[in-house]
Amino acid sequence: MSKVIRIGTRDSELALWQANTVKKQLSEQGYQSVLVPVKSMGDLVLDKPLHELGITGVFTKTLDIAMLKGEIDIAVHSMKDVPTVLPKGIVQASVLKRGNYMDILAFKDNEEFLSQPNATIATGSLRRKAQWLNRYPTHTVVDLRGNVQTRAEKFENNDWNGAIFAAAGLERVGLEFEDTIGLAWMVPAPAQGAIMIVALEDDEFSRKACAELNHTDTEICTTIERKFLNLLEGGCTAPIGALAYIKDNNVTLKGVLLSINGKKRIEVEFTSKVGAHEKLAEACAERIFSRGGKLLMSEISGTEIQNTLFSTKKLTPDQVALFVDKASVSSEDFIQVSLNRIPRLVLKSKIENVIITSQNAVESILASISPDELQFKNIYCVGRKTKRLIEKRIGKVTHFAATAKDLATYLIDHIEGTEATYFCSDIRLDELPDILSENKITLNEIEAYATKQSPIEVEATVEGVLFYSPSNVQSFIQKNTKEIIAYCIGETTAEEAKKHFKDVRISKMPTVESVIKLVNEKYNS
Repeated sequence: MSKVIRIGTRDSELALWQANTVKKQLSEQGYQSVLVPVKSMGDLVLDKPLHELGITGVFTKTLDIAMLKGEIDIAVHSMKDVPTVLPKGIVQASVLKRGNYMDILAFKDNEEFLSQPNATIATGSLRRKAQWLNRYPTHTVVDLRGNVQTRAEKFENNDWNGAIFAAAGLERVGLEFEDTIGLAWMVPAPAQGAIMIVALEDDEFSRKACAELNHTDTEICTTIERKFLNLLEGGCTAPIGALAYIKDNNVTLKGVLLSINGKKRIEVEFTSKVGAHEKLAEACAERIFSRGGKLLMSEISGTEIQNTLFSTKKLTPDQVALFVDKASVSSEDFIQVSLNRIPRLVLKSKIENVIITSQNAVESILASISPDELQFKNIYCVGRKTKRLIEKRIGKVTHFAATAKDLATYLIDHIEGTEATYFCSDIRLDELPDILSENKITLNEIEAYATKQSPIEVEATVEGVLFYSPSNVQSFIQKNTKEIIAYCIGETTAEEAKKHFKDVRISKMPTVESVIKLVNEKYNS
């Protein structure tokens, strides 16, 4: 441990506090270090809002250069200031235990302005500005730049009603205002309150030393938040907030995207088990996109999205990745499903023939009884995914078909006996019951799940819509009357779509992937 680690830091009081904290923790682990303060462009240029500087990593670039030139060994940053993609050769070496992540409002006199139409609030953050205007649309928000002390002085010397600060920054420099309010409703910046150490990728000594300071839970949460930010393609100048936290071995991510004026707000929240959270950021980002986030991001960046599509069924990240670059897609479930509790006595009885046409029915059965108690002799189902789920959770499938109609046709000649039990939805638009009835096969229908139409109005730029069932079509037309191209998963869905749209196209296979392939053929033509 003979090497003295040179700690690069900005020379503001807050930055020096953070660097000294790292220095102290390294010393406690037996490492020697020294501070090397430098000024960043973000500190030097105080007459422009951050988003007008046009530089990624405005507070980190100077230290990055110093590290790459060999002038420092590590750099200490407020993690929220660090770009989500680090320069080549520089890596994240450690994340210290997170401090207070909340934003706070310092105010003068009293809080009456919060209930009044006119008030002036100061902040240099587009995220804070957008969230404030979303909550208080008639208020005025003015720019406030500089380090913590500079901003505090400007606030005291102006007649503004309030100013917004990061609670962690105030606590670390020991700055207290007489009157403050914690803004628990405001989603913080990704990684707010956390301190990040970066080092050269090939500097094994410094990276090993810093790794001993790493706080695992903070690293997990901030990694998720920053990945969410990266997926939304936003830098520190975009109105994006994200907060991940761990409780009872679950990690929850709350994310928000707003328009700059605060009039539009898209917020999501998802939870996963710790250890199975790798796709949590993707899930939140995809839900943001499905609710119009991609169009909103284009408005913020001043770009225009072409060839917009909408899926009436929520798509997974892997499915979204299948679209060609020319096609931009959002998605949302236009049909919401709630599982019914099926009586155990029904499920425990011996059933000769079982018909299942969706994964929802499988989930309902499993939610009602242990699979070990089921006595199904022959199981007939629709779809490969449903077949895989049944054989993984319940037992072997006697026969499966691509569509309900195909399955009905098969059962006419191959069913054992003349009776079957059909675990179905409260809304059925397939032909299977009618076909079996016409061929003297008795069907005992059990309502395994209920479906509810959940339509939303899609953006004006949408020119093609992906449909997966007649119910999808019926739900869509409740709030959308524009002529679009209807991409349909099968003939039954297409028949319903033809009642409302002129251009209806049918996939070759009844799978989501086949519908996406149909879309790609259009954009590649």
